[in-house]
Amino acid sequence: MLERFYPDRWVDSAYGIPYESLYEQGVRGIIFDIDNTLVPHGAPADPRALALFERFHRMGMRTCLLSNNKEPRVKPFADRVGSPYIHKAGKPGVKGYERAMELMGTDRKTTVFVGDQIFTDVYGANRAGIRTYLTKPIDPREEIQIVLKRYLEAVVLFFYKRKTEPAGDRR
Repeated sequence: MLERFYPDRWVDSAYGIPYESLYEQGVRGIIFDIDNTLVPHGAPADPRALALFERFHRMGMRTCLLSNNKEPRVKPFADRVGSPYIHKAGKPGVKGYERAMELMGTDRKTTVFVGDQIFTDVYGANRAGIRTYLTKPIDPREEIQIVLKRYLEAVVLFFYKRKTEPAGDRR
């Protein structure tokens, strides 16, 4: 039952994913959440985000920002990194993910999603049939409703780790 919330990969940071390797495997588009995935909640695009998106542009990787935030939050970030975006995306609904793939000209097999929340980001991408990368949140200071969800996420991640770690690695 919990498997629908499991990411394909759980990583420390969006900045440590081997994007060139994904490109070699046929991935041509990456959908990103913004807040606490690429920058702390509400922060503008920083030099690290700018460098990452420049890397994508150089390799020919398409991107799309998919956020449940309103346009005044999402548009300036997207403009700065040079990426199309969808605001008020309605995650975990699949329509936003499907629209992002349309904007990038990709499909489920050639798209990856990167985000920091299980119940919106990962669950929605799983429902849309997209490979998922769950990142650890950049900043532990979050809105109260997200803090409460993190407790539930810890339960899901406990069972995810039990399923994915070899028996000898469990402590």
